[in-house]
Amino acid sequence: MMGRSGNPAVRFETLISVVALILLCPGGVGWTQSAPPTLGLQQPGTQAAPSTPAPSPPREENPGLINEMGKLFDKLPSILPPIKSPSETMNDLSRLAKPSTMVSGRVACPASSNGAPDCKQAADQLCQSKGYKEGKSLNADSAEKCSAKVLIPGRQRKPDDCRADTFVTSALCQN
Repeated sequence: MMGRSGNPAVRFETLISVVALILLCPGGVGWTQSAPPTLGLQQPGTQAAPSTPAPSPPREENPGLINEMGKLFDKLPSILPPIKSPSETMNDLSRLAKPSTMVSGRVACPASSNGAPDCKQAADQLCQSKGYKEGKSLNADSAEKCSAKVLIPGRQRKPDDCRADTFVTSALCQN
């Protein structure tokens, strides 16, 4: 048979937990409140008029997380792109899935107007040399090309003695 613990500390902890539970519960434990009893006699013919509650003011917008997520879902259709029909989707996929072939070679990338190497043009040249129409660069290599003056012993190297050349070594070609 289980009996009460004789330890006063255990009983005190239990009492504290019950009090904390009552105080921390949302809304707490609530008892209905009724009108206080009237101890006197009422005048005959007069009855207490039932009070009607005043209409509550309109609710203000709650700036919580759930409310903000609801706003996001309301805006969602305007953010997302329109859904394509199956035929439009198939057209997009067939355009992307053109038959292509990877080729290897070595074609120098010419300098573009801003001085950077133009490897698209080199990839096209590599593909055209293999019988295709156009291509995209898959792999590139660069090498430093120097004049013979660099090999002279004791000569100081100047900035214009060497330059970096870029080459397309493989490309994805399409008809």
